Amino acid sequence: MTKSDPNRVLRRLPIVVGGLGAVLLLINRLLSSELTNSQARADVLGVILSAVLILVGLIWQQVQPRLPEAVQLTGEEGFVLAPDLPQTVKTELAWASHLLLTNTVTRSLVVFYKNKVLLRRGILSPKSEVVPGLILKRVLEKHKAVYLVDLKVYPGRVEFDYLPENTQGVICQPIGEDGVLILAANAPRSYTKQDENWIAGIADKLAVTLNQ
Repeated sequence: MTKSDPNRVLRRLPIVVGGLGAVLLLINRLLSSELTNSQARADVLGVILSAVLILVGLIWQQVQPRLPEAVQLTGEEGFVLAPDLPQTVKTELAWASHLLLTNTVTRSLVVFYKNKVLLRRGILSPKSEVVPGLILKRVLEKHKAVYLVDLKVYPGRVEFDYLPENTQGVICQPIGEDGVLILAANAPRSYTKQDENWIAGIADKLAVTLNQ
């Protein structure tokens, strides 16, 4: 599914205005009984302006941005919490995961904390166990987020077998010093900088709750 271009009307506006201007110039010429030098110069200028507008509109049509292609992630939708968590922690995890799934391109997420999966939600992979690979280990060691904008081009994608197999993008966001919030998107290059900042804020909030 391709998202529609929100600026498509604006991109077509120069063509419409230029074409309308050319039509009005033609009507004005046909209705004029006598052609003066000043009118001739105005007609030439009008034709040039109309042509420039149409040309600009055509160029804008060619350079419109390519929007990311979204896919339907493979797997079954589910919501799994570790059974031995306090109720307050379960509530916090449920709240945070709901916000991420409904307000970002995230379609699947995992909370991995102190070598244990606390939550899986969204479209789930058949595999539930998380075995940290090189990427996840680096996030845990350096406590810095990693955003894999187009997962299929990264050789390290094989370590994310606990996410849907056709996941398009992944964010690994540290949860304090002991955990990682792993988000799977259904479109490449789809998280904005604002999304990343918001995800970091939610992870910090989870870190406070889990650390207690």
